[in-house]
Amino acid sequence: MRISDIFCRSREFKQVLETSRPRLYRLAYSWTHDAALADDLVQETLTKAWQKYDQLRDPKAQEAWLFSILTNCFRDHYRRHRETDDIDEMEIPGDQCLETEQIRSELVGRVRKAIESLPEGQRQVVTLVDLEGFSYIEVSSILGIPSGTVMSRLCRARAALKTLLLPELQAAQHSPKIRRVK
Repeated sequence: MRISDIFCRSREFKQVLETSRPRLYRLAYSWTHDAALADDLVQETLTKAWQKYDQLRDPKAQEAWLFSILTNCFRDHYRRHRETDDIDEMEIPGDQCLETEQIRSELVGRVRKAIESLPEGQRQVVTLVDLEGFSYIEVSSILGIPSGTVMSRLCRARAALKTLLLPELQAAQHSPKIRRVK
């Protein structure tokens, strides 16, 4: 490739970036409803596109490529900034007695047993999404299946878990309470 080709292509690509910026901003703003965040996402998108231009396989698909970069930047932003609770610092209300620990361990055992009874595909998806916190797209790439399959397996797995665990929870709630009197 000649140097003149590189400069021509970079000039053309710079023009594509400049013309796509308003559309990228409109989309980012419609997703975030925050002008500053939308501008930051567009800036990050354009920076990544400029740096990774050599990875663009089809020059005719430049705009679709830019919008997929914006989508990934948006997901990455919310993944980095989602609120999480530190489990180690959480205080559980009430007494930390042996009875409470016993009930908790029984519940954990029931949930584990219910998850083990699921078919393998459903078990994989529910553990990756609900227990490990992966997104549907990440699970799709991890398992090598379409994201629609991930969603349907997850829906079926949650319904099966609800069917398995709900009667036990309802029975535990309606069981007579033993009242201690000193």
